[in-house]
Amino acid sequence: MTTTTVLSCALWIILPVAVPLCVFSTFWLFLGLSLTAAGKALGPWQAGAYDSRIPATGPDPAHRAYWSRQMWLDARSAAYGSMLAVRQRLETEWLHRIAKRLFHGQDVSTGLPGETRFTRSVRRLLAPGTVVGAVAGALLAALLTAVTLAVFALLLGLVWLLGVTAAGALRGAERGWRLARGIRMACPYPGCYRPFPLAVHRCPNCNAAHRALRPGRYGALWHVCACGQKLVTTSLTGRDRFAARCPHCDRHLPTAVGITRVVHLPLVGGTSAGKTMLLAAMAAGLQAWSRRSPLTVGYASPDDLKSAGSVNQQLNQTGWALKTQGGQPRALMLRVGYGRRRRLLYLYDPMGESLRDAGTVRMQQYLEHADGVILVADVLAEPCVRRALEGGDAERAGEARPADLGPLDTYQRLTGELSALTGRRRRIPMAAVVTKRDVLDRLSALPVPGARIDGWLTEIGLGALVRGLAHDFRTVRYWAISAYAATGAGALGSEQLRAAEPVLWVLARSGLRVGALAGGPPTDEVPGARAETVRGRASR
Repeated sequence: MTTTTVLSCALWIILPVAVPLCVFSTFWLFLGLSLTAAGKALGPWQAGAYDSRIPATGPDPAHRAYWSRQMWLDARSAAYGSMLAVRQRLETEWLHRIAKRLFHGQDVSTGLPGETRFTRSVRRLLAPGTVVGAVAGALLAALLTAVTLAVFALLLGLVWLLGVTAAGALRGAERGWRLARGIRMACPYPGCYRPFPLAVHRCPNCNAAHRALRPGRYGALWHVCACGQKLVTTSLTGRDRFAARCPHCDRHLPTAVGITRVVHLPLVGGTSAGKTMLLAAMAAGLQAWSRRSPLTVGYASPDDLKSAGSVNQQLNQTGWALKTQGGQPRALMLRVGYGRRRRLLYLYDPMGESLRDAGTVRMQQYLEHADGVILVADVLAEPCVRRALEGGDAERAGEARPADLGPLDTYQRLTGELSALTGRRRRIPMAAVVTKRDVLDRLSALPVPGARIDGWLTEIGLGALVRGLAHDFRTVRYWAISAYAATGAGALGSEQLRAAEPVLWVLARSGLRVGALAGGPPTDEVPGARAETVRGRASR
């Protein structure tokens, strides 16, 4: 028997045993190698922790949520890395080193030739089985790894779907919560007044501006700022703790924006009609009600407190408020609460010149958001009233500084443009406030305002105003107030309470249960509108 025949027989005997053993051993080796390589490419190792692989990209200085993008990149890297590790180990170690040494009869670990011809022959006989076993083991390990990664990809898809669903559910829940509470956000500053769905929030750690701090691709429950600071994404979880700014004009917003319903309430009247004094009286009246009832009142920001303090100082020193200067007004913002409900009240005090013509009225963009209107009516500026005054009455009326525009002209210039700006004029409550009541009570030529202010207006020649209000607005209510008696040194508490009633009445229309403080239920029905009147009392 020749040597070739002996080797062939030995090969057929050894291969059935060597190949399965090699396949079994190399399979577990390559499987562990591939899974280890895949695991190193995955992350983050700590959920919610900062991950340096996720850069801050996009319009916000925040890291995208791991599940939104990096998860898929890591999965692809894991698949590629595991297969590459198996291939490299098979080629470099098993085929180029181990198998090559066996074919040459060399020692696998050292590469030295065998001591005898027999050992070299045995190694050469094991070489084919080792090659077949290593290749088969690598293929089986790669196949099982591929199946594992496919299952893992399905799980990642489920995680991604849960992340998207959670983000959508949280965003929908917040939107529904805002709709249910009637929360609409709008800028209170002149030159802007624009509504916005989401304010710009500042990171408390690095002051970076986040324009999309809501559930989404940057995270469902929180965003991770570029500095590593966690920021919650919804008002329900405390997003209002962060400083907020208007996304259009970048000016500071009160913390209540976004979590409290805003009530926009402009005071409309001619120059010197008494709007600024009435605004101060209303603010003082709200404070007075807060001391007598469960009503809570506070200024929304330090700027509002400072603005109110300046007006009060002027009133204490001179008894008069300075004329409103500048262009469009900045809203005076007050936080008003009653029970569990809260409102953020925007009170606008525009210049009387803003009603000069239709063009200037259209420029008052805050009227688009009006939830009510306070018509400041200085009847002493009405020509028909001035003609009825003689002697001492005319002198007293002149000392009261009548407005440059009568209430009828003021109303006529407002009403058409208000309908164009809001598209919902009929649904807006109108509070008609007759000012300078302390002067009116001392005019002998005019009847004293009684229980029916609308009837009194008709009696002194302003019936057209009453009819116009009844026709254009579904709900109208009348007051006669002395802002002079409700402000400054020696202010009358009763008049302060009364001065706040128009504001409380509008707030009651927004759902704040302060109707009892605003003078009770309506008293009269007028064709075309429900007109409510409050008896005015002499202030002095």
